[in-house]
Amino acid sequence: MVDMVSGSVVDDEGTRIALPERVGRVVSLVPSLTEAVAATDRTLLVGATDWCTHPADLDVPRIRGTKNPDVEAIVGLEPDLVLANQEENRPADLARLREAGLAVYVTDIRTVDGGLDSLGRMLAACGLTSVPWLDEARSLWSFPEPAQRRRAVVPIWRKPWMACGSDTFTGAVLARLGIDNVLADSPERYPRFDPAELPAHDLVVLPDEPYLFTAEDGPEAFAAPSVLVSGRLLTWYGPSLVEAATVLPRAFGLSATRR
Repeated sequence: MVDMVSGSVVDDEGTRIALPERVGRVVSLVPSLTEAVAATDRTLLVGATDWCTHPADLDVPRIRGTKNPDVEAIVGLEPDLVLANQEENRPADLARLREAGLAVYVTDIRTVDGGLDSLGRMLAACGLTSVPWLDEARSLWSFPEPAQRRRAVVPIWRKPWMACGSDTFTGAVLARLGIDNVLADSPERYPRFDPAELPAHDLVVLPDEPYLFTAEDGPEAFAAPSVLVSGRLLTWYGPSLVEAATVLPRAFGLSATRR
């Protein structure tokens, strides 16, 4: 929520953040958020992480990773606003940025609709209220979940094996496509698992990030059929959701959601 009178916003964690009259300098600590801002007005970005790969031609100072940002470098960029995410960034790093006097806006994205709403609020905090790609994403994902369901495991790492568990954006995207995560009831968001001890499932979804699963590295460990997908389209929240609405259904043998 943007309060035009007081010049403040409230982020997804309920923290009220004072902003200047015009936000002109933004540092993003999350690849998805970087892409969201760049696709709307890239001139705002003055810093991004080493992992911010989209757009490919983004030419801004890099401030290391999501889990080890260079706080001094960020402070030196003098941003009006720093964009972060509850899952991707460490509270201690965000606290150091706030202690240095910077405004830090934290998103918390766990569902498709909630993610689109969150991105809209975040972009509004940056002064961006006309966002064509966001309108298109809302339209493309405005369909009910299919009644016919499949059950899948979604590995994200091996050695040790880890997968998407409870309350993840990835699980929410798949659920909208009629694919239920068999580890969704796990007490952990990213539990370790033994491929031989998984609940019954008929599909294995293998993204190419954070672990680069390939046709030669991953499918051989599972009895169920595997589908290799773009990690960006499955796990990123932002402009990638426009492409994901068409590409992911096709990858799973479904009708595209585009109408």
